[in-house]
Amino acid sequence: MRKYDHLFFDLDNTLWDFDTNSKLAMFETLKQSEVLRRLPSFEQFFEIYEPINQTLWDEYHAKRITKQALIVERFSQSFQYFGISGLNWAELNSLYLTNMAFQTRLFPGTIETLTSLKLKGYKMHIITNGFIEVQHDKLKNCGLDGFFSKVFISEEIQTTKPHRQIFEHALKSTNARKNKSIMIGDSWETDIVGAQNFGIDQIVFLNHGSNRLPVDIKSIRTTPTNSFLELSPRTKTWFIDELKDLIAIL
Repeated sequence: MRKYDHLFFDLDNTLWDFDTNSKLAMFETLKQSEVLRRLPSFEQFFEIYEPINQTLWDEYHAKRITKQALIVERFSQSFQYFGISGLNWAELNSLYLTNMAFQTRLFPGTIETLTSLKLKGYKMHIITNGFIEVQHDKLKNCGLDGFFSKVFISEEIQTTKPHRQIFEHALKSTNARKNKSIMIGDSWETDIVGAQNFGIDQIVFLNHGSNRLPVDIKSIRTTPTNSFLELSPRTKTWFIDELKDLIAIL
């Protein structure tokens, strides 16, 4: 008898290769808006943009800034570094999200793994903090939409991971029980800690070390062959380097 019935996946940087796709989309955006020629190079711009964007997303997840602030500040702060101001940041962001939806790079083994899990009868769903304008199109354009029964987008539910309300909403909407559900994601802070606090098991997608673990967790997980840790009395935390490793757990 299998342990889980419902699999809740993160999308960005778990199935959909956000780092690669976002960089491709940004290059197209700057080229199409004709602002690229005003920069010393695209690579220099992206090196400045990435940490600014990540910091703002952390603030958004913590509900300390609004979506509109994130949209404006990630572009205004990045371009300010190069002495560029006065652009229509909302329009630039809209073009960027449009370009994002057409990027289709997935992590190796994504389609094959999801196909196998679907054939085994698992009910699969998405829980994502991404923006509503682009997440459904991303799923459709890269061929993932047919695998998932429900897609839960933080903006629609008006709360983000790691807050328990989004997990509670997802389980209620799918009639899933906690002890028969598991969360699969790349972000320790949003996917894993959020699911731990809510009381469901989790699988951390490490992508061969590209997705970081907290130092204290690394010290507990003494060897790369440790399959899981029991970090709380209620839940189990599994670790995988590749998506195909899900088959051995589920």
